[in-house]
Parts: sequence; C-alpha cells; structure tokens
Amino acid sequence: MQPPVFSRALLAPRYWLEWVGVAIWYLIAQLPYKLQFYMAYLLVPYLKRNKKRVNHAKVNLEKCFPELSEQERKALLEETLYSTAMALFETGIAWFWPKWRLRRLFTITGIEHLEPALSKGEGALLLSMHFTTLDIGSAMLGQYVNYDGMYRPHRNRIYDYMQKIRREAYAPGGMAISRDNVRMMISRLRQGRMIWYAPDRDLGEKISIFVPFFGVQTATVTATAQFARLGRAQVIPFTQKRLPKGRGYELKIHPRFENYPTGDDYADALRVNKFMEDEVRKIPGQYFWAQPRFRTRPPGEEKFY
Repeated sequence: MQPPVFSRALLAPRYWLEWVGVAIWYLIAQLPYKLQFYMAYLLVPYLKRNKKRVNHAKVNLEKCFPELSEQERKALLEETLYSTAMALFETGIAWFWPKWRLRRLFTITGIEHLEPALSKGEGALLLSMHFTTLDIGSAMLGQYVNYDGMYRPHRNRIYDYMQKIRREAYAPGGMAISRDNVRMMISRLRQGRMIWYAPDRDLGEKISIFVPFFGVQTATVTATAQFARLGRAQVIPFTQKRLPKGRGYELKIHPRFENYPTGDDYADALRVNKFMEDEVRKIPGQYFWAQPRFRTRPPGEEKFY
C-alpha cells in the first residue's frame, strides 16, 4: 500500500490557518516533556467550556462508579479533564518526536507475548482501548512492533492527513486502515500482520449486542471475535499508563486471549469488556470518559445523555 499522497488542494488559502496551527503544535511538542506535563493543567479550564463533553464524562462516571461519593467522582472528573488536556501534548510528542527521544519516556514489559505469533507468521489483533494516552502508547508500541492500525477518518482534511501520515510513521511499513474497510483488515491479518484495534466505541445497535461494561448494559461490537476468526489471528492486548509527576510511561503487552473466539458472540464480547473494565479500574482517570460510551440504550431504556 502506497503512503498517503499529499494533495496540492491542501495548500489552498482556506487551509493556511490550519497549517499554522500544525506548525505551532510542532514547536510546542519540542519543549521538555515535564514542561508539557504541567502545561496541560492550563488547558483544563478551556476544556470545561465544552459542556457536552463534560456532561458525557459526568454521566459516564456516575453510571460506572456509583459506589463513589459525589466528591470522589468530582475529583475523578478533574483527573479525566487533565488527562484529556495532556493527550493534546502527548499526540504532538507521538507525531513529532524522533524515536530516540520517545524511548527515554517509557519502559515496556511483556514483549515476549508477541513472539509466538511473530515466529509462526500469524496475524494478531493488538487489542487496545480509548485511554487518553492512545496516540503516545501506539507510538511507543511501534518502537518494537511493525503493525497496521485502524483509524476513523476526520472531517478536517488537514488533521486527517496529518493523523494518517503520522500514525503510519509509528511503525514504518505499516498502514492506517479506515475502520470501515473490513476487507482490508481481514486480508492484512491473513498476511500475518499485526493490527492495532480499539473496539470500545458505541457504533450503534445494528452491529452491536448489549453486554455489561462496569455493570451497564453497553452496545458492544462483536467484530473483535469476527476479525480474529476470519483473519485466523490471535488477540493480544496491550495497555499504557502515564506515570505521576512527569515520570513517563509504562507500556505493557498482555498474554494473548486463550481459547478465543469461542463462537459465542455474547461470551466473546463479555470477555473483551471484562478485560477493558479491569484495566480501566487501575487508572480510571486516564480513560476517555468524554465519549458517549452509553449512547445506545436497550429497547425501552431512557437515554443517558
């Protein structure tokens, strides 16, 4: 697959301001990491102006952590907003830092869990989830694994172009696959490719079943098991964690899912949700709670948002 081709149309005057924004983003990304870590706090008041996203996060935290007091959930919301702000800096680091500089930020464990698939030439779904550290975690993973990635095209043409070329740069030789291109996904898995994949989005009832996530009936895609079966691929999860006080990150590759898929869509989807819930509970403030994770409700149930 050829890399994305730059179109002269992207140089039209209406995009000039956006290119200036990319240039500023690049320059900010060159600042020392610890400075960026603390600069993120300055963005939190601006994120609070997005009432819709803040409401999504509040509702999600209420539904997922009913055992917490209102004050505890408020503190968790503040942590979530900071993590979302920090994600802007982390994406700049992931896109614009050289690999040698990025390597100084993290440690990795569990790389041995990839060896069986690599040695056999088998494809694998690198199961991820929407932590706010998504981009920097993917860039760190690309230091050790050559993989393809699923992505959602962005409506902004400049951002979409930058997202695609920079994410493909995480693992040179890999490609960014639109989440709608199922045929390409299956083909790459059968070729023995590893593919980054995060299924924790509400994509509607037509392609989902309702499975518990934090005790909430959640529209959950069954595609993880289907991709594994049709692509004859393993499912190998990985997670990343931002350490406190600007100390960097820990990247962890987990053991592959044994006896998966089972052929039972509900059981397979529940296994994915359970793994994700367990990991989110370890660092709940770093999950992207501002997404409408529970937008689709079972028949007869009231909307959350």
